[in-house]
Amino acid sequence: MSEEIPLKPLGKEEVRKLELALLFGTLFRPDVLEKIRSAEDRLTWLDSLVIAAGALARDRAGYSTAKIAEELGRTESTIRNHLTGKTEAGKIIKETYELLRQKNGRLEIQLPLPTTEHVESKVRELTKKLEEQEKVINELKAEVTTLKEKLAKVRQTLEGLLSEI
Repeated sequence: MSEEIPLKPLGKEEVRKLELALLFGTLFRPDVLEKIRSAEDRLTWLDSLVIAAGALARDRAGYSTAKIAEELGRTESTIRNHLTGKTEAGKIIKETYELLRQKNGRLEIQLPLPTTEHVESKVRELTKKLEEQEKVINELKAEVTTLKEKLAKVRQTLEGLLSEI
């Protein structure tokens, strides 16, 4: 995906384009994907990224902190923390903005799709695990059969002893 993004937006539509570019550009960075995967509270983390992206896009359009806070439904303090990079989300969104700036407003997102080699490797790994589990199941079935035979012999012996008494 490649689209030119306004780095100094004029109007709501351009603000929205920059906001979405910051968000998508950030979400598909490998380091951010890993942070999201390992985060305990993913929703809060994602919400912070959304707010930071919205705040930075509006800031670049010249909105005041108070107006940004009002539009995004957050406190001015929260908005300032995102804009100054005091929050993790704010830092990451600013890094994405800098990447956009270096590429003259061009956004190139490469979706992290698994490669054929990765998929084949995973299939081989899972096939091996399945074979190991099948082996364990067969061993357990054989053991159960042996135990049933022993139990039948014990039962037969006990019935013989009971009949003698």
